[in-house]
Amino acid sequence: MSAEADVLIIGGGAAGLFCAIEAARRGRRVTVLERADRVGKKILMSGGGRCNFTNREVGPQHYLSANPHFCKSALARYRPEAFIARVDAHGIGWHEKELGQLFCNESSKQIVRMLTDECAEAGVRILCNWSVESLTALEGGFEVRSSSASLRASRVVVASGGLSVPTLGGSDIGYRLAQQFGHRLQPLRAGLVPLTLSGRPLEQWQDLAGVSLPVEARSGRMAFRNALLITHRGISGPAVLQISNYWQPGEPLTLRLCPELDWPAWLAEQKAAQGERELRSLLAEVLPRRFVQRYAELHLPAAGEPVKRLQGARLQETVSRLQQWPLVISGTEGYRTAEVTLGGIATDEISSTHFESRRQPGLHFIGELLDVTGWLGGYNFQWAWASAHACAQAL
Repeated sequence: MSAEADVLIIGGGAAGLFCAIEAARRGRRVTVLERADRVGKKILMSGGGRCNFTNREVGPQHYLSANPHFCKSALARYRPEAFIARVDAHGIGWHEKELGQLFCNESSKQIVRMLTDECAEAGVRILCNWSVESLTALEGGFEVRSSSASLRASRVVVASGGLSVPTLGGSDIGYRLAQQFGHRLQPLRAGLVPLTLSGRPLEQWQDLAGVSLPVEARSGRMAFRNALLITHRGISGPAVLQISNYWQPGEPLTLRLCPELDWPAWLAEQKAAQGERELRSLLAEVLPRRFVQRYAELHLPAAGEPVKRLQGARLQETVSRLQQWPLVISGTEGYRTAEVTLGGIATDEISSTHFESRRQPGLHFIGELLDVTGWLGGYNFQWAWASAHACAQAL
């Protein structure tokens, strides 16, 4: 078969570009096909425009998958330190925020520029506005067609990402191609996504949109401590985005206010030191005042009384309500604002070493397409780098 490239990579996001670079550096002729008008659009919007490009502490425990062992090999073979060194080599300044998260000092554009510069240096060809319509296996390779052109290659890597943020290129093409070759999909849903309220709960809280407070968000056995942000449609913020990966419709979601505080001990201290003050006034010193006023109206009958009067059952009830905010969730904001897509191509017929399909030799799947989803905090970028690097070694 006469081929225009050794490798065609479908998708010009983080995983696709990184795989292209690594494969081209190994002497392969690589072409990247990107359906948007430019590569790296999702990278540009990540991390509030500063790209949370990895995390210092990365392990399989930070990922969700029907097969939690699948990600171990790739993550072990390409560690965060390797990507940090790459960023440093390009002179990109970065800083560490909470929980090991690493961000560019200036802009996500620097990461996109780093990847495109390395593509150019390695001789990678990038074709934008190239929407894949079909993928056909031929003797010795593949043919990829758009509405106006076709390309052939010995190997194809599908790195087209998931369904999240369709305005930035999210689509189902990768899933459709996988199913075409007999691969199963684990159920798909929006991940790292704001949660929504409806009816009375929404009416009670939506006018406080913009208020942020520390919480522990818990669903089942998983819990995350970080900030919660009240929005016009419900709740968001790091703690909520994290727990959204685990929360299921109909399941309870519990929120503990100021999780670092030992509420019984704190209340005892306040009773001893300033027992004449109202509970509501004291809470406003550790939580936003507007939130305290509303929460007191809805859930704290004793909020307007001097704290010294909190005794026995009333004290226990107050502690319970500070530790468990009964907020009824109606759903999520969906793929429109989701950072990732949960679920994806089942990993049982994908090699965890080189990400090749066990059903179709020469066909590879990497990144978000697979049933591997990371926590908030740079873990999904590290999965993109690690899966792309592992795949490229076999191309």
